[in-house]
Amino acid sequence: MEHEGLEQALHRARALILADLTAGDVAGPDVVTLVEDSVTHRRWWVEQWPEGAAYLDGLVAQDVQDALLEKYGRWPLCPVCRDADATGPHALDIEPELGPEPRWVCGRTGAVVARVGSLPTAGGAA
Repeated sequence: MEHEGLEQALHRARALILADLTAGDVAGPDVVTLVEDSVTHRRWWVEQWPEGAAYLDGLVAQDVQDALLEKYGRWPLCPVCRDADATGPHALDIEPELGPEPRWVCGRTGAVVARVGSLPTAGGAA
């Protein structure tokens, strides 16, 4: 992949996850740093495997979701089960885990909530 195409793919992944973080009102400076860390790591990764550029959106989203879980809690919370589930809040999953056009999906019901970058305004980490 040419350098320009790689940078466009990385900028797109960054923009999509920042949009989702902003929708969840969790895009503070510390969290933006987590996004930048993921983009830096994935830059190296996609330079080694250029065909993986189509998977960057979902991979950056997963990286940030994992980093948030370690530092702050689950994100994004599932809006499908939030009020109806006695077991407590759970985070949405990325599907496909490694594929193009990733979506946020409720892992319990299979309901597709939004494409990565299109989360509705909702709650933050819990």
